Amino acid sequence: MTTRGAHIDAAPGHERVLAVVIGRAGSKGLPRKNALPVAGIPMVARTVRFARSSGRIDRTIVSTDGAEIAAIARDEGVDVFLRPDEVSHDTATVDSAVRHAVLASGSHAEIVVILYANVPVRPADLADRAVALLESSGADSVQSYYRVGKTHPYWMSRLDDEGRVSQFVENRIYRRQELPPLFMPDGGVIAVRRASLFDVREGEPHAFFGRDRRGVETREGDVIDVDSALDLAVAEAILRDREARTGETAKRREVPA
Repeated sequence: MTTRGAHIDAAPGHERVLAVVIGRAGSKGLPRKNALPVAGIPMVARTVRFARSSGRIDRTIVSTDGAEIAAIARDEGVDVFLRPDEVSHDTATVDSAVRHAVLASGSHAEIVVILYANVPVRPADLADRAVALLESSGADSVQSYYRVGKTHPYWMSRLDDEGRVSQFVENRIYRRQELPPLFMPDGGVIAVRRASLFDVREGEPHAFFGRDRRGVETREGDVIDVDSALDLAVAEAILRDREARTGETAKRREVPA
């Protein structure tokens, strides 16, 4: 059993809902992104704290191939499981890394919540909402989505080699409110049943979502998935503004820039 603050994780093997925070050391777009400080706190630490503030997650672990990320996670009081080479390269799938962590941890959890380490901004109740819907609906998986606006396929175009423009989907919609509702995964949370996670099918990379797939909606901007310096600046601004408005100052951890 591990503790941090008022939160107590369930003893290993006794949890019903397990959160797996995943973060690789290698990042071509933003080097060291999972360990970088955002508003004074390392990215992965923010995700660990998010998971441990959930009322429905019983235990949180971290899966990584990076020593720096592992050290930060251990400092947060959670168990870390280092990935072997076969699930830590560029083309390794998310679900393969999560399966490794679940087995390595000895967990028998019925529900696994997958959290990307490089998402420092999420609604506080997002994981709880996903798990609640998974439980109440009997679905195989629940993922968070935001409603597509300006980048809706109806407003996308093709551009040929001579600069000619044609609509991607022919339509006459002018007002945003008239666009048919479409949703995009935002990376905020994935909650999946263990049975679905371990249902591996050759040639079906998304088989682990199962057949009955549900979604919880977020607003555009509720979730910030950091893959670039611009994303990092946006996340930093949101978190600084949130601290200023609430008067809260998060616990810092000195991390070299």
